[in-house]
Formats: sequence, C-alpha cells, structure tokens
Amino acid sequence: MTVWIAVAVTALGCYAVKLLGLSVPTGLLERPLVRRLAALVPVAMLAALTAIQTFGSGRDLVVDARAAGLAAAAVALLLRAPFLVVVGAAIVVTAAVRALTG
Repeated sequence: MTVWIAVAVTALGCYAVKLLGLSVPTGLLERPLVRRLAALVPVAMLAALTAIQTFGSGRDLVVDARAAGLAAAAVALLLRAPFLVVVGAAIVVTAAVRALTG
C-alpha cells in the first residue's frame, strides 16, 4: 500500500510543478538571463548524470570499462562521427575492456 501512496504523491507533485510552470508570467520567461539558464541547465544535468553513471558505484568512485567507453565516445565526437558510430565505439570499447579485464 505504501508504494501506491508514493506513486500518488509523486503524481500530484509532478502535476503541481507543471501547474506552477504554467502560472509563471510570460515577461519573466523572456528575460535574457532566464533564457540563457534554460538553455544551459539541460546540458549541465546531462553532463552530471553521465559523470555519475560512469564514475559512480554506490558511494564509491570507480574507474573501469565505462570510463574507457566514455573516452572512446569523446574521441569519436571530436572526429565528428555520426551518433550511431559514437554509440557503437563506446559499446565496443567498453565490451573489449570488460572482456580483457575479466
């Protein structure tokens, strides 16, 4: 029963945040600082999520095959490879490092 209470509270919270976002005046959203922040926040959040998923394991900081895959993806991006090639390079390098290190 507690899971369903958590689901209901989360759904209501999401609805409240959506309603709050719709009630923000248009003049506030058109300010240059707000527009710049709105453009930069998703990039920062994605970078933080990538770093946590790559270098985190529970409460520990680890450098393993995931870091090698991320490095391969970064190199592919620097070489201006298509998206599927970037993802494929990360997958192949991560799998290779895991196969070699056990």
